[in-house]
Order: sequence, then structure tokens, then C-alpha cells
Amino acid sequence: MKVLITFFLILFISIEINAQEFKFEKETINYGKIAQGSKGTRVFEFTNIGEAPLIIKKINSTCGCAVPKRPDKPIMPGEKGQISVSYDTKRMGGFSKAITVFSNAKEERKMLKIKGLIE
Repeated sequence: MKVLITFFLILFISIEINAQEFKFEKETINYGKIAQGSKGTRVFEFTNIGEAPLIIKKINSTCGCAVPKRPDKPIMPGEKGQISVSYDTKRMGGFSKAITVFSNAKEERKMLKIKGLIE
């Protein structure tokens, strides 16, 4: 029994040590004041700071007005990746939206935000 517990403890520790990680340059993008109908695409840039390929499984947005696009391929250790978000700038007024990134990183869910004011 002790051998079995020790085995699972070592397995758990080794998984945690080798987990993938990513670091975003910015976790919030502020569009600021922009004109109605202007270009609404912004890019979140990140680096895989882990020791294994980082796979973005899916990305969800809090509404259909913000459409995220994930990388098609795994991001290798040390490489940079991008997540683009297109916001519908035909809608007037202020906005604040959350984008949730699901991946194989140590922190499986990462929350990103966009905000701004369309005049």
C-alpha cells in the first residue's frame, strides 16, 4: 500500500513540474475610444514558458460580439503565439468582455479581457 501511495505521489509531482505554462504580454486590451465601424481586431500575444508543447483547446467569449481565434498548431517551448479577437464595432457604447482560454497548461483556464468605448 505504501508503495502505491508513493508511486502516485511521485507521478503527481512529476506532472506538476513538467506542466506547460504560458505568459501573456497583456491580459487586458483596452481599445480606448474608437469610431463606430472601425477595425475591431486586436491580438493577445503570449510565450510558452513551459517545457512541453502548449495546446490551446478552445476559446470562449462572453458574447457573440467578440469572436476569438486560436492558434491552429501547438506552440513549442520558448515560441510565441497569438490569439486574435474581433469585436463588432457597429454597436455603440462602452463594452467589457471576457475571453476564456482552455489549454493543456498548468492553469487550464486563462481569462483575458477586452474593453473600450465605441463613439
